Amino acid sequence: MAAICSQFGITRQAHYQLLHREMQRHQAGELILEMVRQVRRKHPQMGGRKVLHKIRPMMAAEGLQIGRDRLFDLLRRQDLLVKRKKSQRRTTLPGLWRTANLLPGLVISRPNQVWVCDITYLELESHGFAYLFLLMDLYSRFILGWHVSASLGAGGALASLHMALPCLSREDQSLIHHSDHGVQYTCHDYLKTLLDHEIRPSMGAVGNCYDNIFAERVIGTLKHEYRLNDRFVNLHQVRTAVPEAIHLYNSDRPHLALQMAVPEQVYFGSHPHVPSVAIPLEVS
Repeated sequence: MAAICSQFGITRQAHYQLLHREMQRHQAGELILEMVRQVRRKHPQMGGRKVLHKIRPMMAAEGLQIGRDRLFDLLRRQDLLVKRKKSQRRTTLPGLWRTANLLPGLVISRPNQVWVCDITYLELESHGFAYLFLLMDLYSRFILGWHVSASLGAGGALASLHMALPCLSREDQSLIHHSDHGVQYTCHDYLKTLLDHEIRPSMGAVGNCYDNIFAERVIGTLKHEYRLNDRFVNLHQVRTAVPEAIHLYNSDRPHLALQMAVPEQVYFGSHPHVPSVAIPLEVS
């Protein structure tokens, strides 16, 4: 060993110190990977930056540190980076009646100022699809209402709306409900429910996903990070998986746009310092 070290111009002490540092780095990396796996057990497809935010308290307790780039390299070597999939399925059938888009130029600075909603399909092994109707508070990204249905009928949209309505208080005035131009949101019963609760309907243009981009994003998060894009055995399994995914999203997943707070904290006011959302007047 002395001869080898001499050939490379280093001392035996330096050689063993190098081996010790490499062993420490390897052990630290293995410990950090186990922390990542702990987070991913609940949030299977959570992105690297959010995972880093979640594991920082655990690393601090162990006296460990790692930067974003090094964590991404570590995850890449272990094939733990998130792989995104895109779907081209359509759930929106345009209705015959629509309202104006009330969002352009609006600054959203509090909960219950704007609600957004959308529908997505969930694939079944047995036959066809289940459909998930979601309604979310735009400012806090908190999911207020949802419903899993075997059909695309308006009943699923109404059920998700009725779940959300108890969240309103007398102080919540001028609430805007924004949706696409789907028949589920333009039907008489749905619009009547909005107007009965003094909620102003707003609709985007047909086929323009930007007009409802916030609802599209939360659906993408639920499908890609919580495996709702997997194929389910039956409707019962979907109805078991969806509430668990929404609970984790609402109460345990840090959100980049919320300065790493979780939606539940922002909606109920325990994390009030969140930037306003400014909707542009026009999209070029």
